[in-house]
Amino acid sequence: MGQCYGKYDGGEREDSFRREDELPVSKTPKHGSYNSSGSGRGSFNNGGASPMRHHHKTTSFGSSHPSPRHPSASPLPNYGSSPAPSTPRRLFKRPFPPPSPAKHIQSSLVKRHGTKPKEGGSIPEAVDNEKPLDKHFGYPKNFTSKYELGHEVGRGHFGHTCYAKMRRGERKGQAVAVKIISKAKMTTAIAIEDVRREVKILKALTGHHNLVRFYDACEDNLNVYIVMELCEGGELLDRILSRGGRYTEEDAKIVVRQILSIVAFCHLQGVVHRDLKPENFLFTTKDEHAQLKAIDFGLSDFIKPDERLNDIVGSAYYVAPEVLHRSYSMEADVWSIGVITYILLCGSRPFWARTESGIFRAVLRADPSFEEAPWPSVSPEAKDFVKRLLNKDMRKRMTAAQALTHPWIRNNNVKIPLDIIVYRLVRAYLRATSMRRAALKVNVVEHMSPLYYIITARGSLPFCAL
Repeated sequence: MGQCYGKYDGGEREDSFRREDELPVSKTPKHGSYNSSGSGRGSFNNGGASPMRHHHKTTSFGSSHPSPRHPSASPLPNYGSSPAPSTPRRLFKRPFPPPSPAKHIQSSLVKRHGTKPKEGGSIPEAVDNEKPLDKHFGYPKNFTSKYELGHEVGRGHFGHTCYAKMRRGERKGQAVAVKIISKAKMTTAIAIEDVRREVKILKALTGHHNLVRFYDACEDNLNVYIVMELCEGGELLDRILSRGGRYTEEDAKIVVRQILSIVAFCHLQGVVHRDLKPENFLFTTKDEHAQLKAIDFGLSDFIKPDERLNDIVGSAYYVAPEVLHRSYSMEADVWSIGVITYILLCGSRPFWARTESGIFRAVLRADPSFEEAPWPSVSPEAKDFVKRLLNKDMRKRMTAAQALTHPWIRNNNVKIPLDIIVYRLVRAYLRATSMRRAALKVNVVEHMSPLYYIITARGSLPFCAL
């Protein structure tokens, strides 16, 4: 899934909040909490089709409660006894419980990977009928002549990441990270397409200072090699744990601004990440104020401004409600940022349960707690910011660019990117009738006023995404 560095080996307590692949199954509080005493960490370095991890076996929601009706009782009216033998009456049991939201996800995993996935997977999409698999990507086959491969720095479901050095060229001797994805594990067409799409997206997003830099892609008969910038500062999750489980508001602002800047840029380029979580952000160095970089675009996809996606992908704790409803767009990334911000400020996950099905039910309820400690001591502006990101109604949820203008996080030194909503409104305006155009002008004034200065400052709008 990206680069993983370091190892966290603190002590373990019953109430400690551990990494997603090591969550306690029993004796756990309502919300797991990030704590510096949390236990060891797993490697989340997925190659290619960065799958969503199933951290527990999905619980079957059978009839776990006894029927309130006596076994011999019948819900049918009593019409009196009959001398003739009667057909035994059917006993109506308690209605079936609601289906598990994780069952169709497990089914998608089986279709995608060909066999039942192991514990600890991600949430991918549906696949077409089986066809002969073409595992030739068209990438250069001179990897060994260009790069000197070193030690392994992380491992995931479908690949691993290694340290390497460039052998030649202007960057000769420069250290890089190489994600190695085994072709043997690409058992479905969708897994192969994931790798192709990840490379395309890394190329398309080149240029933003908070995105991991892409250098090259190579292949041979056994593997695909994706060469990227080496980030040696560790994951954002490690920093949270090292700080005792939470950030101060001021430090959290610095992190969230960088994440919002990344996501706003991706959305403007027509890319939705779909797997934003602390494990997918690395620091460039060990320095306390090092730059944050987004990694792992294995589940990302290109999307048009008015397009809706229906693939269930992401990570259980960070997935948006509309993703589980199979109709979502870029707003799902903003929800994930809301979950990350919630964790940064209080050290707990907003949606937590012992099983994956329970997590999904909590997400669908979308009712995070702001009453438990330390929320009473958190500023009202910070709480308002998180609530606006975790709004169940995706139409009322802030965009990444709008979030950067929120009073809690706004910084005059941070450049506000153009909001994707502007493109949507302009596109609708150009296609509308004269009466609808008048209505759209009012819509811009009412809903885009926080970002209106962006338009006036630029003087004009680029139409590359229209």
